[in-house]
Amino acid sequence: MDLKPHASGDFSIAVVQANSSLEDQSQVFTSPSATYVGVYDGHGGPEASRFVNRHLFSYLHKFSKEQGGLSSDVIKRAFSATEEDFIQLVKRSLPVMPKIASVGSCCLVGAISEGELYVANLGDSRAVLGRKGFDGEKNSVVAERLSTDHNVSCEKVRKEVESLHPDDQAVVVYIRGVWRIKGIIQVSRSIGDAYLKKPEFNRDPIFQQYGNLVPLKRPVLTAEPSIVTRSIRPHDLFLIFASDGLWEQLNDEVAVEIVFKNPRAGIAKRLVRAALQEAAKKREMRYKDIQKIEKGIRRHFHDDITVIVIYLDHQKESFHSKGTLGSITAPVDVFSYNSDDAEENQVIGAF
Repeated sequence: MDLKPHASGDFSIAVVQANSSLEDQSQVFTSPSATYVGVYDGHGGPEASRFVNRHLFSYLHKFSKEQGGLSSDVIKRAFSATEEDFIQLVKRSLPVMPKIASVGSCCLVGAISEGELYVANLGDSRAVLGRKGFDGEKNSVVAERLSTDHNVSCEKVRKEVESLHPDDQAVVVYIRGVWRIKGIIQVSRSIGDAYLKKPEFNRDPIFQQYGNLVPLKRPVLTAEPSIVTRSIRPHDLFLIFASDGLWEQLNDEVAVEIVFKNPRAGIAKRLVRAALQEAAKKREMRYKDIQKIEKGIRRHFHDDITVIVIYLDHQKESFHSKGTLGSITAPVDVFSYNSDDAEENQVIGAF
């Protein structure tokens, strides 16, 4: 989606699929007074990211209505309710689909309401702010990371996990050149991954036939989001919300420079293209060659990539008039998606 209006600017979305089933899901909800952004990067399958896509915003809307507005507490409650609902779904589905106990999703949410910006995340999707440089800063645009990467490749996160499990020396292990929790997973926070949070799943005979048996004394993953709140300031220009498929190829500064130096229309697609060009370069391939590779096989070259760019225009007079009510969700499968039908995916009055 090249460009659409929201309450305080424009936004752009692009998604490219690498997995056989698209494990990234994403959505933008716009109203005259608020904008919500969600990027959900699934692992082990698409079920958790699709579930979050269907339920999280409904809880955000419900709890903010009950509490008279958006807040960090509202966001935490929405994450918690979504996690609880998904765990219940896992329990019901286990007899017919045991693998669902090992499906999870990173979860990155941005919300703009009443001039306040909230960024909440689990996992290693990332939100980066592009702002004007201050006096003394050499660049005209500066990249400011607003989210925390909950990935044990970061030493700080690794130590955080190890400190929570002092009696388990093997809680984080280095395997095949990568740090992983229990030798399995890199992210320390997620929705789902029930078998790494609930000991009863590892004891279940059905799951034992299917999956990784990880003896647990206590959960090794959590669904508690880290939340950053800040007032939107005049020098704030735009926000980039993206799954780690983008950040594996581009660093924060490069991504912010691309957005700053190029036209708005199609800017998310331009970031995706830059990431794919980088992935192609690493394999000494041409960009057009990587585009021809089928889904599934393509995962060997790059991950699913989701990018949402939110521009911040600070035009007070248009703040409530520009935003329209609507909800836009990325397709379940990019390869079978007809871009001409994009308008059919816009559900007005989703809540």
